[in-house]
Amino acid sequence: MTVRKNQSQLTADEKRRFVNALLALKRDGRYDAFVSTHNDFIMSDTDNGDRVGHRSPSFLPWHRRFLIQFEEALQSVDPSVALPYWDWTTDRTPAASLWAPDFLGGTGRSRDSQVTDGAFASSGNGWRINVRVDGRDFLRRSLGAGVRQLPTKAEVDSVLAMSTYDMPPWNSASDGFRNHLEGWRGVNLHNRVHVWVGGHMATGASPNDPVFWLHHAYVDRLWTQWQSRHPNSPYLPTSNTRDVVDLNDTMRPWGNVTPADMLDHTRYYTYDTAA
Repeated sequence: MTVRKNQSQLTADEKRRFVNALLALKRDGRYDAFVSTHNDFIMSDTDNGDRVGHRSPSFLPWHRRFLIQFEEALQSVDPSVALPYWDWTTDRTPAASLWAPDFLGGTGRSRDSQVTDGAFASSGNGWRINVRVDGRDFLRRSLGAGVRQLPTKAEVDSVLAMSTYDMPPWNSASDGFRNHLEGWRGVNLHNRVHVWVGGHMATGASPNDPVFWLHHAYVDRLWTQWQSRHPNSPYLPTSNTRDVVDLNDTMRPWGNVTPADMLDHTRYYTYDTAA
């Protein structure tokens, strides 16, 4: 069984294996395919039209399936690798361990936000940006420039306390747990972290930055905690809802997986701690 660990608890060997697997996927082209998929969906998901990966109830099951598929790709390179998660309520500064040169590298330089240290610097192991939002082919970050503070544990707890998964109009204006976690309303959790990292993470091509996977693994972990706290609160909506993915509807691009299929993560992986 795959066990996803807090990145701060990874051994030096686990970090090295994870980074090497990322680099291997980059070399054979599979990594960029994931970037393209995410960018295509974030560009097509709208509040008033068909929406699957974002701004909608299926934000959480869609990304769960997306991460499982990516984790399986990593494990095809090295079966020992699991996706780590970044608890941004604890590791809150550019000095946190995940930004060290032996893992993800740090913030970008001031003049162009280019990451210059670690395995994902353009001068390193060939981490060339191919799915671009502009003409630049290097990884960019601006930690803490777009928004000063990452979400706090108290803010996370306030969202975990919400008892309803989602509600009409089933988009970025909705109340409920999903939208407050996604960050279009309220204290703004998921979206705020993307902006705090900045650079590519603040774009639809956010998986260009490997921290995307650690961030979304933590978002997924928060969903598992919410499910545990609210066992009688189901995924909503259930049926006949225009432009969104109901409980038993299939999700693009896979066509063979539904939100219902994604409700039990323990079929695929567990987390190192439940709380």
